[in-house]
Amino acid sequence: MKRSVRKLVSAFVLSILMLTVSVLSFTTESAAQIGIGVGISVRIGPPALPVYAQPVCPGPGYLWTPGYWAWNDDGGYYWVPGTWVVAPVGMLWTPGYWGFAGGVYGWHAGYWGPHVGFYGGINYGFGYGGVGFAGGEWRGGGFFYNRAVMNVNVVNVTNVYSRTVVVNNVHTSFNGPGGIDVRPTAQEEAYSREPHRAALPGQTEHEHAASQNRALFASENHGRPAIAATGKPGEFNGPRVVRASAAGGNFNDRAAERSENRSAADREQSASRENAKPSQQEKQAQKNNQKQAKAEAKRSGNDEHR
Repeated sequence: MKRSVRKLVSAFVLSILMLTVSVLSFTTESAAQIGIGVGISVRIGPPALPVYAQPVCPGPGYLWTPGYWAWNDDGGYYWVPGTWVVAPVGMLWTPGYWGFAGGVYGWHAGYWGPHVGFYGGINYGFGYGGVGFAGGEWRGGGFFYNRAVMNVNVVNVTNVYSRTVVVNNVHTSFNGPGGIDVRPTAQEEAYSREPHRAALPGQTEHEHAASQNRALFASENHGRPAIAATGKPGEFNGPRVVRASAAGGNFNDRAAERSENRSAADREQSASRENAKPSQQEKQAQKNNQKQAKAEAKRSGNDEHR
């Protein structure tokens, strides 16, 4: 009897282990296919990308990371300024993007890798025209900048070349129906399976600092942030800060719609408050308010008949 029980327990444990391995394998493969994956999902689409100029490159080895709209549950969309970042040698930045599917907008985080992968077909500008990157390239251990789209001072940076790039004026900020409706190419899918590196600590801190600045929220700047781009991460003041010259499209204040993105707990709390019976104090307050309203209406009627 004891031997039979031990066999059953062993078989159960083995089956659990096999299931765990299968789930982990599937998760790893899926994550490799989509790069970083969807981190945030909301029901409201991001504003159009603002129009702004690129600050001058601080020096050799800096790569441009374009600005984007990030989401905060309390305040909605806020702008993370484009900025220059010291890049890992030999790596390029694939920007993150918002994708619309299944009725929600999901954020696909950016990453560093040997090639630029799929970023939703979004025209972030400055070499990121929707597919690939035309702003520069690694040659050995040095990065060479394409002066046709990069703001580089040749006194400080000598690794430069010039190659014509077609620039479009599309400022749509999300991928999917109603936005940039394109899918990754076979090559971009192959790039997504390469070894990647997440955003650098300086980039993460830069985004966090933006989330603490009320002026960067779309509800405050209406799609035209005063800090559209910076010379370095977290540098929100000084001569290398660039202001947006215009919003990328018509801005609609959809703050009221944020109620759709409240957590389930918030909705349950609201429902419980709405369904709760009023206390004796609340009932008395309601009666007093009604009496006061009647008295004011009577006085108003008397004034009209004078």
